[in-house]
Amino acid sequence: METPEASRIAEGLFRQESARLVATLTAHLGTHRLQLAEDVVQEALVRAFQTWPYRGVPENPVAWLTQAAKNLAVDFLRREQRWQTREESIATEHERWLSSPAGETHDTFTDDTLRMMFVCCHPQLSLEAQTALALRTLCGLSAAEIAAAFLTSEAAIAKRLVRARQVIRDLALPFAIPEPDELPARLDAVLGTLYLLFNEGYKASTGEHLVREDLCHDAIRLVTLLTGHASTREPRVFALLALMLFNAARLRTRTDAAGNLLRLHEQDRAAWDRAMIERGVLCLGLAANGNAVSEYHLEAGIAACHSTAPDDAGTNWPRILALYDRLLTLKPSPIAEMNRAVAVARVQGPQAGIDALDAITDRIKLDTHHLFHVIRGTFAAELGDRASALAHFRHAGTLASLPAEREFIARKIRECTAYESGGRPGQPAT
Repeated sequence: METPEASRIAEGLFRQESARLVATLTAHLGTHRLQLAEDVVQEALVRAFQTWPYRGVPENPVAWLTQAAKNLAVDFLRREQRWQTREESIATEHERWLSSPAGETHDTFTDDTLRMMFVCCHPQLSLEAQTALALRTLCGLSAAEIAAAFLTSEAAIAKRLVRARQVIRDLALPFAIPEPDELPARLDAVLGTLYLLFNEGYKASTGEHLVREDLCHDAIRLVTLLTGHASTREPRVFALLALMLFNAARLRTRTDAAGNLLRLHEQDRAAWDRAMIERGVLCLGLAANGNAVSEYHLEAGIAACHSTAPDDAGTNWPRILALYDRLLTLKPSPIAEMNRAVAVARVQGPQAGIDALDAITDRIKLDTHHLFHVIRGTFAAELGDRASALAHFRHAGTLASLPAEREFIARKIRECTAYESGGRPGQPAT
């Protein structure tokens, strides 16, 4: 009898493990076989959907998917005439690995993921292509999720990925970690990729759930590995790790039991992971070595202000605003300017916050971002302009993609409608 539970398990495991499987297969097949690796992993999932509902879920489903993908790769290589003409020793080595039991290579997944990430971040690819390719191939994000991270269209990301894969094939980019003197040219892109991976987990752009803890913890794991490698143990790596730890410490308080979004001032600070915050403080201290300051240092400083404040009233908003000012000088972006406007409003009042939003030069990229309109509506509500507030909230509701976001906006509308005079109708989500 067919069991829907088996299909659900297969889909969940594929979401979690597909990126690692692709990285591992590509490590042994070569980067020119990237498409083959992706194809056989996809086919392995199809076979799981076809067999598990009837035969039952295997005792070790991850090993089953891994071995199925390996077997498919071997079958393809044996059929391919060009492969048969290669040196026998090379073919023997590849088949030896591909034929080994799936469980034997589990410990290499992490290393292969990082190695492939450095390959994807090859300087002969554009920076945008490097990041998009790593997020799609190694992190398992969809084109839509990557597009949300870049504030662009899904079609633009799809084209970017096609071009990147073509360059890899044409140039036959080698599967090798760069030499120490080449690392700076690639490390920034690797860190940028892991930063976006964490962000997608912290606030998902698609799906049913606001938070995807698996992505956040995977990003933390990979950055932690970078801090343990002599060639990548740099202050900006520790700064990024600190930023992730501060934000991850409150992941489980970002939603209530029903999955509804909780704003920062609504969260139970007693439930924040204090051990993770302490680790973040330690990493931020290690990031202070040297004179260089990256965007991760500044964002980690902002997160530290939130994480170490005793309560919402005790948050050091002037310091947060000063850090945003430095961040925009170092690396300007519409999202950072939008977030800065919240700090401006907390320090100087809601009208100053509106003025800061109006001053954003590249505001067109934010017009389709629901949070921009939520923030603008909140400022208007605090000034007593309920008509403008409701207009922004309702527009935000048409842009929100997640159920938790839509419910949050509906709550803002209810708050604004019920608000008469005095008090504050609410605060922007953080």
